[in-house]
Amino acid sequence: MTQWGKGALGVAAGLMLAGCASQGNVAANPQDPWEGFNRKVFAFNQVLDRYAIKPAAQGYNFITPQPVQKGVGNFFSNLGEVSTILNSALQWKWANAGVASGRFLMNTTLGLAGFLDPATDFGLTEHEEDFGQTLAAWGIGEGPYVVLPLLGGRTLRHAGGLPVDWYTDPVTYVEEDSTRYGIRALDVINYRASVLDEEALIQGDRYSFLRDTYLQRRRFEVNDGETGKDPFATDDFDFESGDFAE
Repeated sequence: MTQWGKGALGVAAGLMLAGCASQGNVAANPQDPWEGFNRKVFAFNQVLDRYAIKPAAQGYNFITPQPVQKGVGNFFSNLGEVSTILNSALQWKWANAGVASGRFLMNTTLGLAGFLDPATDFGLTEHEEDFGQTLAAWGIGEGPYVVLPLLGGRTLRHAGGLPVDWYTDPVTYVEEDSTRYGIRALDVINYRASVLDEEALIQGDRYSFLRDTYLQRRRFEVNDGETGKDPFATDDFDFESGDFAE
């Protein structure tokens, strides 16, 4: 899915609050020194998901055929190729920039604005890149884990890249507010519907489980799929956000 939420404002507010919360907060997990603050924001996001986002996703899932949902997901993934092209170039990954460009052109034209994915059938495999990954390639450390209101769990480096991702998202430039917000809402609801069944895989403490699986997956993405030393005991889990049961 594309980046969503009120990017720069949400990130700035979340990081400012996290900085304040870090003072005097002793955490057992060195990856999560702001755990006390993070759990409070996590609880807020969970309430929002439980009473608003999840019910909307369940209703959407009930009335929307799976092929349509897949097409909507393809559409937003295709928009994400714009960010991948830019960030691949910034990381000097010219081969991936070329693949992403080819995918975007082919899926936008032959794929009916991205609702279909003929590029994959032609062997052009998607490999997403965002500005957080670019910062990693430039040698910026990942920093502590932080949970942002609405946006969910991120490393500090990932959160710092969100404003750039926001401004490289084509949806940002839709002039009509109601249309832009509607597209954002569809993106969130469609993605949430696509992972409803995965909620049953959550084990133990929900916060810790989602945090650890996010960090594991994020490091996998930053390392371009090369597995390193696994600091967690959990299995791979396909969550994009650390808060919602995605």
